[in-house]
Amino acid sequence: MVHEKYFKELQKYEALINRKNEIDESFYNGIYDRYRYPVLTKDHIPLTWQYDLDADTNPYFMKRLGVNAVMNSGAIELNGRYYLVARVEGDDRKSFFGVAESDRGTEGFRFWDYPVILPDRYPEETNVYDMRLTKHEDGYIYGIFCSESKDKSVNDLSAAVAAAGIVRTKDLKTWERFDNLITENSPQQRNVVLHPEFVNGKYAFYTRPMDDFIETGSGGGIGFGLCEDIAHAVIRDEKMVSLRKYHTITEAKNGAGAVPIKTEKGWIHIAHGVRNTAAGLRYVIYTFATALEDPSRIIAEPSGLLIGPRREERTGDVSNVVFTNGAIAKENGDVYIYYASSDTRLHVATTTINKLIDYVFHTPEDPLRSADCVKQRCALIEKNLRYLKHD
Repeated sequence: MVHEKYFKELQKYEALINRKNEIDESFYNGIYDRYRYPVLTKDHIPLTWQYDLDADTNPYFMKRLGVNAVMNSGAIELNGRYYLVARVEGDDRKSFFGVAESDRGTEGFRFWDYPVILPDRYPEETNVYDMRLTKHEDGYIYGIFCSESKDKSVNDLSAAVAAAGIVRTKDLKTWERFDNLITENSPQQRNVVLHPEFVNGKYAFYTRPMDDFIETGSGGGIGFGLCEDIAHAVIRDEKMVSLRKYHTITEAKNGAGAVPIKTEKGWIHIAHGVRNTAAGLRYVIYTFATALEDPSRIIAEPSGLLIGPRREERTGDVSNVVFTNGAIAKENGDVYIYYASSDTRLHVATTTINKLIDYVFHTPEDPLRSADCVKQRCALIEKNLRYLKHD
């Protein structure tokens, strides 16, 4: 029979799923709203994924397959509903994907009965994570994710090889897997995003050239490349788009985040930047825009970060981190940015297309020197004081 403790835990689980979320009124920047509660945590994982419910085989109602964290999620809207393909990390450190569905976007996300079952094409593949979902103009939904394998060329148990895995689907249930992406001039790839439209009749990818698993590559930023065959994707040339820069939020590394959002002014990209500190790496989220006719050419690059870790977001398995690989832009202009904090939980920030356009195209660029930053700020102060004096 079902263990009696299951029903008590189920009550708590249902209360969590049905909890109302609300805007965090203590935060304001005019760009987006933060919310009081995360939209997904390890407590959102169904009990059936973790416990043996049989009282005979699990008399103490112990977790048999625990979950450590829920984070970095691809996001998509289909038929008016919101879907997150989240990275679920088990207590064994292995990650896999789970689909969570809601009719609201800021709350009420419930995982489907089973995790995503990807075709197992690569025997050496140890771990998969961080799927970006692209609704492509060819009619398919593509998932681009990190496929991680042991680096057998060195005698180091932490050494790994990262590649970009490619799958496609129509319903988030049945997945067709293709060859991993090959970039001829970059030994490793993480944080790869598929552009939602053809570019010159070809599939376009935003890449992150890497020479080894953790460090970035000689390319020094977010790359861009084209391929003709998505089933056997090969990129021969990578053009750099958003470059790493000294003493900025992208100094250590940066990478593509959510699928770029098409606007009348250009493609808006929501990416992540990393800098080193005395407390370790600090991940933040930033934006830039590329041209509609050439999505590899930057046309706007606002200074600084869009989202940084705040309050409890700063603590977790990997502290002082926010990271996004999913956003939803609705036809009515609303935008939902799903971001994880400290590799532990998933949050949402809401804004609009118009606000993002205003922010990206009217926020000054980083002048890159303290002296010039002070001049920039003083000019703003002077303008405001004149305005207040004559108001």
